[in-house]
Amino acid sequence: MDAGSLKPKRIKKDETVLVVIDLQERMIPAMRDGAGAVSEAVKLIKGVLAIGCPVLVTQQYTKGLGGSVTEVKEAFETFEHIEKSSFSVMGEEGFRESLKTTGRKSVILCGVEAHVCVLQSALDMLEAGYDVFLAIGAISSRKGIDEESAIKRMIHAGVTSTTVESALFELLDNDSKSDTFKTISRLVK
Repeated sequence: MDAGSLKPKRIKKDETVLVVIDLQERMIPAMRDGAGAVSEAVKLIKGVLAIGCPVLVTQQYTKGLGGSVTEVKEAFETFEHIEKSSFSVMGEEGFRESLKTTGRKSVILCGVEAHVCVLQSALDMLEAGYDVFLAIGAISSRKGIDEESAIKRMIHAGVTSTTVESALFELLDNDSKSDTFKTISRLVK
């Protein structure tokens, strides 16, 4: 495929859902930059909610890995999660149904581990026909090489990489005069 045949992908607020993968109590301390990934993910969650996009949160084997970290839970007025045992979120019927119910065809992904659950979720979402955007900075793995390799593999497969700040400003649809713009500006400072 040559560059001329690629269609640019934009993140649009009426088409986008944020998926937060496994930012859990026992996972984050083991990540290379777990605190940084959580911090960026929380900015993304708060911004996406302010813009009006839905957010789906998963937890892998909560009994063993604990619940979502406090910062993630506190980003929501009412926190709910989708339990999963498969690595890919798409392997869980409850998740697939929740995603389908949003009616959105673009997904922003963040979470851990980049080379396992995030990677497999991204590949399965692409296969299911979703446009997938990876929020670099809001993902992590235990080892840098695993994260770097996963990012390259996802991009090569068709995932579009972005940053938290870039995604949030793109979701604003070029509207720098709205109150939401002010909210996003405060979040990313």
